[in-house]
Amino acid sequence: MLFPHLTRRRFLSASATVAGAGILQACSAPVMPASAGQTAAPGGQAQPRRNGGGTALRVVAPSGFAPRPEQAPAGRRRLYDAGFTITNQQAVERRYQRFAGTDAERIADFQDVASGKAPTPQVLMGMRGGYGAVRILPHIDWASLGARMREQGTLFFGFSDVCAVQLALLAQGNMCSFAGPMLYSGFGKAQPSVYAMQAFIDGSTQADLSIQVSDIQADNVPTLHGTMWGGNLSVIASLAGSAYLPQPEGGILFLEDVGEQPYRLERMLQTLHLAGILKRQQAIVLGNFRMSSARDVYDGGYDLSSVIRTLRRISGIPVLTGFPFGHISDLATFPLGVPTAIRSNGAGGYTARFSGHPTLNPAALTLNNLLPPPPSFDNPAPVEDNSEAGE
Repeated sequence: MLFPHLTRRRFLSASATVAGAGILQACSAPVMPASAGQTAAPGGQAQPRRNGGGTALRVVAPSGFAPRPEQAPAGRRRLYDAGFTITNQQAVERRYQRFAGTDAERIADFQDVASGKAPTPQVLMGMRGGYGAVRILPHIDWASLGARMREQGTLFFGFSDVCAVQLALLAQGNMCSFAGPMLYSGFGKAQPSVYAMQAFIDGSTQADLSIQVSDIQADNVPTLHGTMWGGNLSVIASLAGSAYLPQPEGGILFLEDVGEQPYRLERMLQTLHLAGILKRQQAIVLGNFRMSSARDVYDGGYDLSSVIRTLRRISGIPVLTGFPFGHISDLATFPLGVPTAIRSNGAGGYTARFSGHPTLNPAALTLNNLLPPPPSFDNPAPVEDNSEAGE
């Protein structure tokens, strides 16, 4: 269970002190032990050999390039120290226009695995978001990629623009994935969030994962059972009507976004409504939209709360809020496309429980190395930079 005795607010306070049915079945996969092999050296530099090799992690960069040269090597180093053997490292160095490489290069990140040209890793991890993933969707053999990932028990981490690939993988490859931190924007930070790192450890290793949401809900929380799926609202709306958007009946749709005016959020939600997507869901779960006090430029009273009220009215289904994920530093890690149960916690919030997803073998890794040391007077925590929090 993710922080079973702490609310998110209490955890952060403590940290500061210390420092569809087919889809559901298909995603279930055995835990695979770490395989022996040559340890990849982050940044191309010489690294000590790791006894027995490490758990293979293949970097994929379907979207934007890495704008800060020092951040990607820091992410590779942190993941290496946690026991991962990192492959396809050239992906973090690539740049073509605004993208992390040409379309062909970004396609190959996935298609080489789908075709068997590259071995299927234990982990696929997005480099960062931005834009560009939608351009490569028609060129990947999703059925083959999903089959190989199920056989290996592969965990695929990403969000933001990378969720276009995750959605296509679920829709066409019948394979789940994980919303979670990425190499550049999550693990590459000078001082990653303790909450996010512990959540990654728990979310990637626990076969029965629970996430507590303490935010008081506007309405009574119903008991829900279904496939939780979704991701970035802008990306989902852009895929409406395509073959790359999953269509689970009775699903639980998760949504988050960043940098959008309230009216733009409503316009995208109206798109999902008019496309018939909302009526196939039994509930909608909203993450963080990083709106703060953002207001509509033409109507100062029209804010995110107004958008949520409209969403409840047009959808006619429960809309839950406060899920700890989005373009933020303190984000959870959780699977998408697996059996999910949501229940009231009896205190106005709710608990989401996930099962049927692949997991990492913690005995083959040193995941506690991901946790940053607590800040001290001699080594204070750096000022938080959210400019790349969700990219």
